Amino acid sequence: MSKTVVIVATLDTKGVEIAYLRDALQRLGIDTLVVDSGVLGEPVGIVPDFSHEQLCQRSGITLHELQNAGSRGKAVAIMRRLVSELVVDLFAEGRISGGISVGGVGSIMGAAAIQQLPLGVPKIVVAPTASGHHEFGPYVGTKDVMVVHSVVDILGLNEISKTIFDNVAAAMYGLLAKGHPLDRPAPGARYVATTMLGNTTTAVGAMKDRLSEAGYETVVFHSNGVGGPAMEELAASGQFVGVIDYTTNEIADPLTGGIHDGGPHRLRTVGLHGIPQIVLPGCMDFSVFAAGNVPRLLGNRPVYDHNPEYTLVRTPLEEMHQLGEIFARRLNESTGPIRVLIPTRGLSIPSTPDGPFWDPEADAAFLTAVRRVLRPDIPLETIDLHINDPELGRYVAELFLQVMTTAQAQEICT
Repeated sequence: MSKTVVIVATLDTKGVEIAYLRDALQRLGIDTLVVDSGVLGEPVGIVPDFSHEQLCQRSGITLHELQNAGSRGKAVAIMRRLVSELVVDLFAEGRISGGISVGGVGSIMGAAAIQQLPLGVPKIVVAPTASGHHEFGPYVGTKDVMVVHSVVDILGLNEISKTIFDNVAAAMYGLLAKGHPLDRPAPGARYVATTMLGNTTTAVGAMKDRLSEAGYETVVFHSNGVGGPAMEELAASGQFVGVIDYTTNEIADPLTGGIHDGGPHRLRTVGLHGIPQIVLPGCMDFSVFAAGNVPRLLGNRPVYDHNPEYTLVRTPLEEMHQLGEIFARRLNESTGPIRVLIPTRGLSIPSTPDGPFWDPEADAAFLTAVRRVLRPDIPLETIDLHINDPELGRYVAELFLQVMTTAQAQEICT
């Protein structure tokens, strides 16, 4: 096949197993580069293509300095960076076409590394902790990582572990043979990114239909703490002509510990890259928690059972005001065309006059904060509609078309 896959693992404890996986890949015609991400011990049963000493040398430190970084956590963090930098360089040099990370806790270092590969480039994580009882965030990040539960711990070869490794090798073979990386948009393509939750599906659907009539294809991201950041990464890479950030709840969950936490850069990336955007505060009025896991400190807030898996918790007035400030400050960093639209008849499905989240005063506090903090040159509009009203979705589409027409005219003039 003349393609090469990087395999990342701690070889002092997983050397024999990685040697088996390496050989399984090579039997299928796939070349390999084995990287030792171990911090302390030496490889057992295998000779890596990149040793941990070599990783340190690339960064101008010694293995001894790494091993004496102050704590195991610091040493692992450094190694994660070193392996990630290596994978980035190997791919940029055209030396690898995919990546596999194997291990227990150590698999997270390798996972962070292979997440540096672009969307569509094959990435597989194999770990006993990929069982559904642990968070999958460290394994997948914002990328298309295939996660394989190893069933048994990765300590020794047996019929079960060999079956898993053989199938992982076969999966990689199939991905390399039949898959493909994400291409740059074709000339003239007009892709628009948007964010959505179940609470905004009806409106976003209507918006999508109107944009389709105008010749735009809408790519929808689920704003679940990963979807928004993934959308922003792809926007920054040039995949979209514009963005309609309809559902921006991912800035709310960090205040409460909710699971839809979009991180500190959410709402910044698109604006900093000058990409035309329309922004709404869809679902800003709640945080999301796994059913039965709402913190006691939030027990006095209105809740809404969205489905058997997730419970929504209403954001009170004080936090809505705080979110308005965060929302505005991040949008103030925008360098391109931007419009902000705030509906005043509710920001989620349970926020209706007869619903548990109806709190006009709290929503007004959000709007007041946005008006006070938002840059005067950024157009802000309110509209007397509910966030999930299809009429609002169609209105947003028309607003986006206006912004794009203006942006295109300005581009022609310059």
